[in-house]
Formats: sequence, structure tokens, C-alpha cells
Amino acid sequence: MTGPTNTLARRSMLARFGIGAAAIGSGIAVSAAKAVAATNTRFEPAQHPEDSWFDSLPGRHRFVIDSTTPEGGGSALAFANNFFVANKSGYKLDAPALAVVVVMRHFSTPFAYTDTIWAKYSAPIFDLIKFTDPKTKQPAKTNLYNSAAYGLTLPNFGTTVDSLIGQGAHFAVCDMATHFFAGHVAEQTKQNADAVYRELTANLVRNSHLVPAGIVAVNRAQEHGYTFAYAA
Repeated sequence: MTGPTNTLARRSMLARFGIGAAAIGSGIAVSAAKAVAATNTRFEPAQHPEDSWFDSLPGRHRFVIDSTTPEGGGSALAFANNFFVANKSGYKLDAPALAVVVVMRHFSTPFAYTDTIWAKYSAPIFDLIKFTDPKTKQPAKTNLYNSAAYGLTLPNFGTTVDSLIGQGAHFAVCDMATHFFAGHVAEQTKQNADAVYRELTANLVRNSHLVPAGIVAVNRAQEHGYTFAYAA
């Protein structure tokens, strides 16, 4: 038997269900809108004036090569040269179209120092990186990666620092590692660490940028649109 009371009860239930469905539908729509907004939000890294030099380099193709060992420092030079050569031969792109940064950090850092430093502090540098001249079998007394006289006996395969600079390459030199080397040199030679640090930083190869840490430069370069490679 269906009476007025049952009819009203059913109408009330349906009304409540309709309101609930509308609320659920509204919630889904809001969630979907948020999901779309999140998908369309593009990450934008923070910009710092200390990193502005990355954007000052000419070139629409940006490449950063990281190195942390003596061997890696040489390989990084060879890879950078390959990048320049292959872009020229394969794409007819001259050096101004390319922005190349080689990161010298950890035990590749001394290869961003000039011959003046290597000649004066060969022994304490060798203490840390164990890098020998393949001709003399003794600790290197010059920056061998700026000499074309070693050919395939070194991992740079004859590519020199100066030849890369001539093509437009730049170097990011680790300040933390430079402080570390300055401290060791000072200890071994009975000097003041700050004085040695100033000497090291005054004798960097051309196109060098002293960065707070090499690993930070690796991060910042990629945030500025540079693709990344590691040289072992």
C-alpha cells in the first residue's frame, strides 16, 4: 500500500541523493581542473646574478661537460673538441653557434691552473692527484693538457686548453677544490693558505670562471639550458 507518507519519503531521499551527486560532481570537476593546472605548470628555476655568465656565452646549442679526475679532465677536453668538430662537419655550424663549458672540479681542478702554478707546486699537486708526465715518468711540472706534444699518450688526445679557448670554450673552476689545494700546498710549503689561494686564482687559464663549487656549476648550467655529459 502506497500512502502520502511513503511518497514524501521517497521524494526526500531522491532530493538528498541529487544534492549529494551534484556535490560529488562538483568535487570531481574541481580536482580535474587542479590536475590540468598542475600539468600546465612549468618549473622555472631561480635566477642568480652569479650565474649570469652562462647566458652571456653566444650559442644556441649549449653543452656542459663535467670532470672530477685527472683522466676525466683530459677526456673532457677531447669531448669538447669533438663537439665543435662534429657540429662544423655535420651541421656547418661555426663556434659562435655553440656554447661549451668544461667543469674542472675535485681532482681535475689543477688543469685549470697555468704552467706557473704547476712549475712551482708540482710536488704538492702530485701528492693529491698522482698525475705523472708519461715522458719523464715524474710528477708533471707543467699543465700537460695545454701541450700538443703528447698526442695519444694522454686522454685529451692532443686537444689543448688553448685550442678549445680559441674555439670559444669556457671553464668552470671549482672554488672549494681550489681552497682545498691551497691548504695542502700551504701545508707542504710552509706558507699561508690564503696567500696560496690568491696565487692559484690569479693563475687560472683564460676563459675561466671561478664558481662556488663545481657541482653547483653542473646544476646551474643545466638550469640555464645546457645539456650534460660526464667525462670519465
